Amino acid sequence: MHFEGQLAQAHCQHPFAVLGPQYNGTNTFVQYWQPGAQAVEVVNAASGESLGMLNAINGDGLFNAVIEGLSSASAYQLKVTTDEGQSLVTDPYQFQAEAYHAVHFIDHEPQNLYRQAGAQLITLERDGFSAEAVRFAVFAPNASAVSVIGDFNGWDGRCHPMQKTDMGYWVLVVPGLTEGVRYKYQVKDANGHQLPHKADPLGFYAEQYPSHASLIYDHKQYEWHDADWLQAAAQQNKYHSPMSVYEVHLGSWKRPGNPEQRYLSYRELAQELVAYVTEMGYTHVELLPVSEFPFDGSWGYQPVGLFAPTSRFGSPDDFKYFVDTCHQNNIGVIIDWVPAHFPEDGHGLARFDGTHVYEYADPRRGWHPDWNSCIYDFGKETVRQFLVANALYWLEHFHVDGLRVDAVASMLYLDYSREEGEWIPNVHGGNENLEAISLLKWMNEEVYRHFPHAMTIAEESTSFPKVSRPVFDGGLGFGFKWNMGWMHDSLHYISKDPAYRTYHHSEMTFSMVYAFDENFVLPISHDEVVHGKGSLLGKMPGDEWQQAANQRCYAAFMFGHPGKKLNFMGIEIGQSSEWNHDASVDWRLLDFDKHQGIQRLYRDLNHLYKQLPALHERDHDPAGFDWIDLHNHEQSVFSFVRHNLSDTQQVYVISNMTPEPRQQFRVGVQQAGEYQLVLNTDDSVYWGSGAATPETCIAEPVPWNHQPYSINVNLPPLATLFIVFNKE
Repeated sequence: MHFEGQLAQAHCQHPFAVLGPQYNGTNTFVQYWQPGAQAVEVVNAASGESLGMLNAINGDGLFNAVIEGLSSASAYQLKVTTDEGQSLVTDPYQFQAEAYHAVHFIDHEPQNLYRQAGAQLITLERDGFSAEAVRFAVFAPNASAVSVIGDFNGWDGRCHPMQKTDMGYWVLVVPGLTEGVRYKYQVKDANGHQLPHKADPLGFYAEQYPSHASLIYDHKQYEWHDADWLQAAAQQNKYHSPMSVYEVHLGSWKRPGNPEQRYLSYRELAQELVAYVTEMGYTHVELLPVSEFPFDGSWGYQPVGLFAPTSRFGSPDDFKYFVDTCHQNNIGVIIDWVPAHFPEDGHGLARFDGTHVYEYADPRRGWHPDWNSCIYDFGKETVRQFLVANALYWLEHFHVDGLRVDAVASMLYLDYSREEGEWIPNVHGGNENLEAISLLKWMNEEVYRHFPHAMTIAEESTSFPKVSRPVFDGGLGFGFKWNMGWMHDSLHYISKDPAYRTYHHSEMTFSMVYAFDENFVLPISHDEVVHGKGSLLGKMPGDEWQQAANQRCYAAFMFGHPGKKLNFMGIEIGQSSEWNHDASVDWRLLDFDKHQGIQRLYRDLNHLYKQLPALHERDHDPAGFDWIDLHNHEQSVFSFVRHNLSDTQQVYVISNMTPEPRQQFRVGVQQAGEYQLVLNTDDSVYWGSGAATPETCIAEPVPWNHQPYSINVNLPPLATLFIVFNKE
């Protein structure tokens, strides 16, 4: 096909060969293409001096002529006449070198991807001429043609054909574009068939339905005010520090209006959510995925725009403001990150250029049966760079403090949720996805190398070894791992009627067999309060009072148990119904004493957890924990002690998991001296029974529970006590 036909049909792979200036040392041949143009005059971009008219070659919009005195060091503009009048255009095709700059060193390190590809705002400089422009670069190695389309060209794929490079990227510089302009890519497959218009895989800002367009965005404009936080976080030993995480779905934490009509914006959340989290004593918020996603009901776990904070709640600058405000109030920000899979939406990554650019081609590897979504090709170098770059991007540009990596188990195993014959073994005949394992190791190494303030957390539900151990020690390199075993066992136990708990005693003690194999986080996450599982309060047996008492007793047991803490929003007020992503947390419940009491307990637990070093400094050290009595299944009482790093403080945690109070209950202790009761979940301020429990007691030289001393305490019904001993 002649190049004129290629241009007219938006099928030109190498527009730099036929458009723009062709220099021969003295004179320059200029060829310009704009459908609908009637006349084109060339002017010097710096002086505005006319350099001559271009000749119309056909009636479709192709013009050319020899222009004397125009050199490669200068720039020109075009006065273009159409039915709508005359406009001044800076010809994109004179900036070939600047366009190719997008792929210089792009594969040398992951960060180069988001620093060079996508839509980058640049300044063009040529012999007295300066202009703002956007450099576009998109990876579509098997496409036969790609054009950038948008508001600036009427979404007409004929206007701005992009240049294909040897690396599979298509590039073009378009002068005159500024922040906020909408754009997409028109992509044709290898057979010339046009695909649905594609959003930019590296797009920094995205519109919602129906356009799903990408928007040009400038990362340099926002001014941060969190330098002190980042410096302190980089020096902090996270394993010895308190971490109580408030997991939040931003769209349903609070919905203003009656009925609930809209979302809170990032800036509103920066005020209301941050104030609430600060008052409640949490150290971190963890956000369900904020990467742009098309379907509200996926909660963000089917992302399409990995590089764009969802615009449901505002702009990228607004999200930066939210993170910044968190940091200025000493709150860390963890985001859920989803590198395991992505949906098939037409504007997204699936079959991006008509072939499997991002996903495995074979459905036995490339299709996820649980979520009906595509699985990234973890063995393809461009995909690996894309994912690692995305992890680094959120840390660099949005200053987030952690990435909680979703569905790690589904990445690690080729037979995850698959029957025999539905998966392909690895090269050794095993079921491990060696490519995904390699990717996760690389991602973790890069995160910890470049961002000393940050951490990674794995949601991993199997016994895969050394998930939270360094790569150099044979591990996957995560900083922390969710303790799904503890969550499953303890929830199963606490949901039982107390009369039957004696037969399930080991479900509360077994976690200590492996508690220090990994750096664990204890999660009571959104997954446990949705899809018919009911609320945490609703899982509890008994009447209304016993349900509340069970939750309070369980919450304090969790805060005493080794491991960092995570609780989903609504749990802290004893929400009665399970989570609904289309509605707000039921804040009206706080009109009732029961829910006020539960909320006050979580607030006090958070503050005590931070104040008492023994409860957090040795979360991952076996020397920080001793059982006092793990065998008392007949009375369903658990007792253990936590130690701080300097061994100057002990916190005894005693849980009575039955509604029967136990007077003068003897507990073994390790030291002589005075012991102080600092928390009783049965206290009347928590809507407990307020049964009399002495605030102090003196250890007696009566050996008990294999300890040299013991104390007598009154154990209230369905209650946990924290009793502190401080060495002089």
